Amino acid sequence: MIGTIENRDAFLSKIAQQLGRAPKTELAQPIWQYQPQDRVLKDATKDELVEVLVEQCKNIHTDIVLTDTANLTKDLQKVVDNYGGHTVVTWKDERFERYGLTSFMTEHWSQMGIQLYEWNPAQHEENIRQAEKANIGITISEITLAESGTAVLFSSKNKGRSVSFLPEKSIILIPKSTIVPRMTQAARFIREKIRDGEQIASCINFITGPSNSADIEMILIVGVHGPIKATYIVIEDQ
Repeated sequence: MIGTIENRDAFLSKIAQQLGRAPKTELAQPIWQYQPQDRVLKDATKDELVEVLVEQCKNIHTDIVLTDTANLTKDLQKVVDNYGGHTVVTWKDERFERYGLTSFMTEHWSQMGIQLYEWNPAQHEENIRQAEKANIGITISEITLAESGTAVLFSSKNKGRSVSFLPEKSIILIPKSTIVPRMTQAARFIREKIRDGEQIASCINFITGPSNSADIEMILIVGVHGPIKATYIVIEDQ
């Protein structure tokens, strides 16, 4: 939000005076002696992080497929067939073209009778309606946390968050280069974008497998308020 803050300095000076100290205009970020968050999987290679992600997916009830660009269409089709095909909603994302999926999804799926809807920023209500009735939603991860099995999705006018929330099943494409050890690296990545003055996503979603809840006596229930099934497709970078 952009606005005007009135009388801020006077207000803060009065509080400082009541506390018996001088006003502070800047706060230095503390440097902690111990930072264990940076030691988790510190020296792991990308292949080792993939192994950690694969193991974690077993704990979060998420299927995972390892592929490359040459086999991506074949492996994606297997997952879509396994999920029953029918209706698919996707982001409007240039990366689909980069991975050779655009013509495959529009032409091949049309021939197979699979209805494809691409997010349209000019049709807000229609986007929601299509996402609600879709059997499968397909998105692409910006950052992927190996430790927790979490895909980080950046929403925008072309990448509605409903695509990952409303369909019955979710497929998330994960470029191998996006895999990092844990939340520490994701937070740092986002903070650096803010520091550099970049426009960040209006909504950042951390998605860890299908929807689930363990609020009642810590008994895990999967598929309570979102996709009931999820598959990650890890793509070897070109």
